[in-house]
Amino acid sequence: DGTEPSHMHYENDENYFRGYEWWLMKEAKKRNPKIKLIGLPWTFPAWIGKGENWPYDYPDVTAYYVVSWILGAKQYHDLDVDYIGIWNERAFSSKYIKLLRYTLDKHGLQQVRIVASDRLWEPISFVLLLDSELHGVVDVIGAHYPGTKTVPNALLTKKKLWSSEDYSTFNDEVGAGCWARILNQNYVNGNMTSTIAWNLVASYYEELPFGRCGLMTAQEPWSGHYKVEAPIWITAHTTQFTQPGWSYLRVDGQLEGGGSFVALTDGLGNLTIIIETMTHNHSQCIRPLLPHFSVTPQTATFYLKGSFYMVQTLQVWHSRLGFESGNSSLFQQLHPVKVWKGSFSLYLNVDEVYTLTTLKTGQKCGCPEPPPPQPFPSNYKDDFNIRNPPFSEAPNFADQTGVFEYFINSSDPGDHVFTLRQVVVQRPITWASDADQTISLIGNFQWVNMTVTCDVYIEKRRDGGVFIAGRVDNGGIYVRRTKGVFFWVFADGTYRVTGDLAGEEILMKGLSGVRDNAWHTLTLNIQGTSASGLLNGYPLWENVTVSKPSNGWAAIGTRSFEFAQFDNFHVE
Repeated sequence: DGTEPSHMHYENDENYFRGYEWWLMKEAKKRNPKIKLIGLPWTFPAWIGKGENWPYDYPDVTAYYVVSWILGAKQYHDLDVDYIGIWNERAFSSKYIKLLRYTLDKHGLQQVRIVASDRLWEPISFVLLLDSELHGVVDVIGAHYPGTKTVPNALLTKKKLWSSEDYSTFNDEVGAGCWARILNQNYVNGNMTSTIAWNLVASYYEELPFGRCGLMTAQEPWSGHYKVEAPIWITAHTTQFTQPGWSYLRVDGQLEGGGSFVALTDGLGNLTIIIETMTHNHSQCIRPLLPHFSVTPQTATFYLKGSFYMVQTLQVWHSRLGFESGNSSLFQQLHPVKVWKGSFSLYLNVDEVYTLTTLKTGQKCGCPEPPPPQPFPSNYKDDFNIRNPPFSEAPNFADQTGVFEYFINSSDPGDHVFTLRQVVVQRPITWASDADQTISLIGNFQWVNMTVTCDVYIEKRRDGGVFIAGRVDNGGIYVRRTKGVFFWVFADGTYRVTGDLAGEEILMKGLSGVRDNAWHTLTLNIQGTSASGLLNGYPLWENVTVSKPSNGWAAIGTRSFEFAQFDNFHVE
């Protein structure tokens, strides 16, 4: 929920150390060297479109941009990207996909495979059947939120079919039920051999549009508190007993009393069976609508044939989602099941997951308890004075439009050498409807009364501008409709107080004497229904009545996509 920095903000810019993704990929590889890495652009920087809000007018430029990222991953982090996508949930261009394949091959990246088109099954499947050259370069058809179903044309292509984005559901037990059901049924009903959850870890403010829609929750970096939610242990039922490269067995997969099972093998004699009996009301995902079905307790008998006939025992791992009773049992190892002459029976209740496997490697970690939860500090300062920051962005700030990065002012006399700078200077080729202003949120959404102080430096002459804000109520895909109390100063020497990020609801305006390319200190004080503002420590405006929203985050930002700097941020 928010923006991420590109590896190329501008045409002449390359940096493979921005954001958290490089760190995340390396951490993932430490835990499982066999894990697959996939790249997929959501938004492109503006220079790729050369003035148009479209990435395919200059397909060679877009391919260069994407392949640069793959080469940078290898050169600077020794990471091999396995798959690359086209444009998340937006149109594809056949010409661009072919050029992307050509560009990958030209740079020795033949092993990187192409996924298309991360939207719906159509029109990509139909186009692949018509265009044999395109059929030759697309390796995987990826669909988003397919509801466990595919379409005839997709099957006719004979391509690998993936649910390349799914889940996106609040990570309580219903979320776990959703995830258990689609992990199996995407293959059983839709022949999909991969299911990818958006998102991995909910590490962003919970009140943003998709709060806690991750497999686990880690949304308090200031306290270190995190929670390994039920969907993590549902994942383990599959991922601890299979690896990329294992194959699904072509079994029917439907259980008579409702629910489903899948069976996978490594081709070397190992077998893993995963069973789920999720009921309708306990497994609804955020999308699409789930048609009614019923599941009842049942005894299921499984028959092992061929090379699996000789299997004598299977290890058993079990989860039961408790729902009303509130006492779930997650990923517990049970007694092994004896296989007698190639068959065994199992009593299955509803809302359960079983893994039966020849592997003896399962584990449920006895991890130390995380630190207890704490609210965001009610008195928080950052002077951004850090010479070699571990990340390119300041902690706890959540960019919602634009990118705010650590910056070193080599020419500054000393007070403002280390600052935070907004660096996106043209509206990107948009994915969601981001704002016309840039904004970064921080703090506690429940805050009511607050004082926000920040040194600001407008870089853009004439029509440049910056703001500090409080009681900010929105972000993510809804950032354009964000409300709050916004205190703006502009390069032309005027100021404004508005009730919205768009700047349309003007509460107060006047002259401030602020100018560009000079440092000024803004202070915004909100108490009850009244707000006041100071400039360089002196009152500039006061007694402005504010009604809605009644609470929200603090924020900083700019009037447009423009360079601006911030320093000595303080919220209380």
